[in-house]
Amino acid sequence: MQSLLITGGLGFIGSNFIEYYLDKYPNYKIVNLDKLTYAGELSNLKSVANHPNYFYIKGDICNKELVEKLFKDYNFSGVIHFAAESHVDNSISGPSAFIDTNILGTFNLLDVARNYWMEAPFHFKNGCETNRFHHISTDEVYGSLGKEGLFTEETAYAPNSPYSASKASSDFLVRSYFHTYGMNIVTTNCSNNYGPKQHDEKLIPTVIRKALRGEQIPIYGDGKNVRDWLYVTDHCKGIDLVFHKGKSGETYNIGGKNERDNLYIAHKICSILDELQPQQDPYSNLIRFVSDRPGHDFRYAVDASKIENELGWIADEDFESGIIKTVNWYINKYEQ
Repeated sequence: MQSLLITGGLGFIGSNFIEYYLDKYPNYKIVNLDKLTYAGELSNLKSVANHPNYFYIKGDICNKELVEKLFKDYNFSGVIHFAAESHVDNSISGPSAFIDTNILGTFNLLDVARNYWMEAPFHFKNGCETNRFHHISTDEVYGSLGKEGLFTEETAYAPNSPYSASKASSDFLVRSYFHTYGMNIVTTNCSNNYGPKQHDEKLIPTVIRKALRGEQIPIYGDGKNVRDWLYVTDHCKGIDLVFHKGKSGETYNIGGKNERDNLYIAHKICSILDELQPQQDPYSNLIRFVSDRPGHDFRYAVDASKIENELGWIADEDFESGIIKTVNWYINKYEQ
């Protein structure tokens, strides 16, 4: 039985991944290390809470002694590292937590994994080949695009927020452990995820929640900022492929090919709610423009051809199908 350390598994993407992974690989032992900050919820994994191969450990990835103990207790064959401070607005108002978790926490995990897999005599024989560290990152490290073009794995880094700068730093740390120590690492940079279990602070849950409560729906600036939207289950399938089949030392971009601006997102959700939960006035009447976020990147769009061509990844959901599933999930959540 292989044993994996999943960090940040009570968050949005991590919890979806653990559910997906235990369903596909029921004989894996999954240890979920999560600090349970505002972005994580125990309820996100209530479906697997009693699974015999799922273990939740409340703790901080910056706690080296804890991470070392977990490696010794569970003999991990791999790490899939989701844990991160991820809300851009929070990084603007309080960047220090992003430096601690995203940079120092990633370093801590890398160094403990290297020492355990590559320095301890028992593990050194197969450490470089069989034990893998998979780092989950974001397309925001590449900065902002104009009206045309796509981010590729060769795009130069140009982070514009404390959040994206901290993720870029962690990406480079992971890269250095491959080039310096020969550690078996892979990195994936994804576009904007959406789907069940996303934290309420994010755009799509905010639009749905505000609309259902009859509150004003805030949209930054003129609403023309564009993101490439990736359904979370499609992202999980991509992570699975890269973890098992990706080439060591490589980066793979995972994107949904679903570019939509924020105003379109708001109007689309409102039109779906008009059909599912009709009211006297259209929900779109609640949309209001608010002051733009400082340094708000104009457009992100990801070229996913590398993971498609080399590993055979294909997204199952387009935005029109994925957003209906997402709205229905949040209706059930907010009306319970």
